[in-house]
Amino acid sequence: MQRTYDVRAVREQFPALERTHNGRRAVYFDGPGGSQVARSAIDAVSGYISRGGANLHGPFPTSIETEEILRDTRRAIADFLGAGPDEVAFGANMTTLTFAISRALARTWDEVSEIVVTELDHRANVDPWLLAAAERGTTVRWVRVNPETLTLEADDIERAINEKTRLVAVGLASNAVGTVNDVAAIAQRAHEAGAFVAVDAVHAAPHIPIDRNEIGADVLTCSAYKFFGPHVGITAVKRDLLEALSAYKVEPAPEYIPDKLETGTQNHEGIAGVKGAIDFIASLGDGTTLRERLLSGMGAVEEYEADLAARFRAALREIPKVMLYAAPDGVCKTPTLAFRINGHTPREVTEYMAREGFFVADGHFYASTLARKLGIYDKGSWIRAGLAPYNTEEEVEAFIGSLVRFAGRA
Repeated sequence: MQRTYDVRAVREQFPALERTHNGRRAVYFDGPGGSQVARSAIDAVSGYISRGGANLHGPFPTSIETEEILRDTRRAIADFLGAGPDEVAFGANMTTLTFAISRALARTWDEVSEIVVTELDHRANVDPWLLAAAERGTTVRWVRVNPETLTLEADDIERAINEKTRLVAVGLASNAVGTVNDVAAIAQRAHEAGAFVAVDAVHAAPHIPIDRNEIGADVLTCSAYKFFGPHVGITAVKRDLLEALSAYKVEPAPEYIPDKLETGTQNHEGIAGVKGAIDFIASLGDGTTLRERLLSGMGAVEEYEADLAARFRAALREIPKVMLYAAPDGVCKTPTLAFRINGHTPREVTEYMAREGFFVADGHFYASTLARKLGIYDKGSWIRAGLAPYNTEEEVEAFIGSLVRFAGRA
């Protein structure tokens, strides 16, 4: 029997939800920029620090315990992403890891090589590849976004990938407008051409179950601060590619995987917190293995958020001055809503909503290519409201009420 999603019980796991602002309980709709942190992650961070931390490879307890934490967290992340523990590496953030991987991969590129990026992506999955390509004289091909449907142009994907393609970089979901891409189909086309596929799963990871191999990602990156943990970057690179990767590193650093991709001393307390975040997600699901509980938990989150987001979008469409930027109903989307209000800048709206106790952000969110394509980059881009597992129907209704009052003022 499948358990009922209990948002009240979920909310109890997030201490930040007790915060008030201007006499009101704070409502966090800024999850796409970083979720609030689960209590299990907070406890894991503070527990590691309070017991005493250490660097690796020592014979004393704190060093041994630190190595155990890294090992256990790799296993947990491997189950979360559908990878192997020795394929999981940590770093400062997704962007830093992508720069490191792009430099290493580009060592094999030349003037004949080509790479493919998209107009829908966060620039963290674009610019590291563009800069690496520029250094090697490699051609860059762009997959356009359809400004009406906010989806990638299928014909462009077919046109852009060819026998010269060495890499295709694509986001699993748009951090700005929530469109979920058919990465599996793109990866199949790329692999037929002999290219690697780098998938930015930062925005998707908090919202949908992920199987790295099923979607065909050779490199998959995400960040724990988006899925209820601390600021730690994560990548899951297919073993054969990771072993062959000529990573930039200092001379005595390990050659073995996955450590060779991890430069310097890692954020050990943060990595402990990542395991705490994974434990929270697993607590939402059922199953006999961690992978089963994580898939079940993420499935419950996806179902709950999708229903709430559908009602949120419908309510926004009822407000006359609101322009909602969303793919058509038949296109899979994360619960991220981008919109504008005619006659007002996005900053004016978010400042007003903050006074009302609603935390929503404005800007281009590094999806700057998409904002330019839509002609709103120099107009403040979007207001972005994103749902998380702890948001409620009451919060959405209250937000809509405040937005209606704002829109009706002028």
